[in-house]
Amino acid sequence: MHRPVVIIFARAPRLGAVKRRLAAGIGARGALRFYRAMLAATAWPIARDSRWRTILAITPPGARADWARLAPPGTPRMAQVAGDLGQRMEKALAPFPRAILIGSDIPGLGPADIAAGFRALGRADAVFGPALDGGYWLVGFGPRRPHKPFAKARWSSPNALADTMANFHRHRIALLPPKRDVDSAEDLVAFIPSALP
Repeated sequence: MHRPVVIIFARAPRLGAVKRRLAAGIGARGALRFYRAMLAATAWPIARDSRWRTILAITPPGARADWARLAPPGTPRMAQVAGDLGQRMEKALAPFPRAILIGSDIPGLGPADIAAGFRALGRADAVFGPALDGGYWLVGFGPRRPHKPFAKARWSSPNALADTMANFHRHRIALLPPKRDVDSAEDLVAFIPSALP
């Protein structure tokens, strides 16, 4: 039996190119440091877990970065396709019968969360980890999924999860406990009160 797959969406860590909303509050260099630290803290423990196979889905395609510091050496990489977030996630998940996709902006996200997601997929067609802002910090599919699972989703809005779930009205859905992602300086302060002066 093939191991399930975990896909981590990762943007090449370049000054001014990552966490722009966060950068507006803490500066581009602070946002870059945060992003690199979060990506490594997420990718290393998850990619070293033998219960699944981990793939970094990177953008821009062919981006040069010190990926060996951000994830264990040998972690496979695939390029994200062009398009909106839904198109990129759909294409990344499509080849795999059981897969979970995450980003790297959830402090504390680790192997226990991934394991809970795959347990949920044992009894459901899809699993979502709701984020407090109306989006989601994890999405996972089994083999039975809609043709266009992310159609009409309003990204970066409080409706992203509800819009996506509307495409699954004939499927069994499981929800994990909600978490807060870090998109802005206010989100960061919620985790680390001393993050801002």
